[in-house]
Amino acid sequence: MTEILRVEHLKKSYDGFLAVNDVSFSVAKGELKALIGPNGAGKSTCFNMLMGQLKPTAGTVWLDGKKITGLRPREIWRRGVGRTFQITGTYPSMTVIENVQMALMSHHRKLYAIAPRAWRLYRDEAFEFLKTVEMEDQADRPCSVLAYGDLKRLELAIALCHRPRLLLMDEPTAGMASSARIALMQLVADIVRDQGVSVLFTEHDMDVVFAHSHHIMVLNRGELITEGSAEEVRNDARVQEVYLGGGTLFAEARNA
Repeated sequence: MTEILRVEHLKKSYDGFLAVNDVSFSVAKGELKALIGPNGAGKSTCFNMLMGQLKPTAGTVWLDGKKITGLRPREIWRRGVGRTFQITGTYPSMTVIENVQMALMSHHRKLYAIAPRAWRLYRDEAFEFLKTVEMEDQADRPCSVLAYGDLKRLELAIALCHRPRLLLMDEPTAGMASSARIALMQLVADIVRDQGVSVLFTEHDMDVVFAHSHHIMVLNRGELITEGSAEEVRNDARVQEVYLGGGTLFAEARNA
C-alpha cells in the first residue's frame, strides 16, 4: 500500500521528562489506524507534533515523502493534513451550513469575503459536505441547539472541506452516547473506504477501536510498545498489563 505518513524516531521532552520517546510508524493511503494507550501515554503530544502545534525534540515527520517537521500548523494543513479535536470548536451563533461555508472560504482563500454577500459563497458545496456526514436536514439550524454528537459530525464535515489526504482525529467519540459513537465511526470508516482518505485517530472506547481499525498502535509512557491487528493487540500480554490492568476488558471483548 502507498505510504502517506511516515514518522521516524519522534521524541518530545520537557525538562528531562520524555512525553514521547523514539516513536516510529507509518500510515498507508486509505488506512484507518488507531493510536491507543492510557491517559498520559503521549497520544495528544504525538498528534500535536504531527500537526505542528508542538516542535519535536528530535525525529522527523514525512508526508507523501516530503519532510514537514518544523512547519507551522497552517502550512501542514495546506499540504493536506486535517484534524478534529477532543472538544468541538464550531461557531454557535452561526447555522450548521454557515460553519461549513466558513471552512470552504478558508480553503478557497476567500476569507476576505466575510461581508453581506458571504452567505451565498460555496453554499451548494457546503451542502454536499453536510450530506457526506448525514446532516443535510439540519443545514439551517443554529449550532447552539445541536446535540453533542451532531457537533462532532459537523466538525468532521468542516475538516473534510480542505479535502485532506490524512485526517487526524483526537478522541472523536469522547463525550458521546454509545449509539452515536458507533454511528460516527462507521461514517468515518465509510469515508475512508469511499474517498481513500487516511485516518489516524486516538480513542478510549475499545469497541470503537476493535470494530473499525485496520491497524492499532499502543503507546505507554511515551513509547510505542506494540502494533498490529485488533486480534494481535487484544492478545498482547504487554497491552493487557499496562493498558487494561491485566486484560479484563480484553477478555470481556473477546467473549462478547
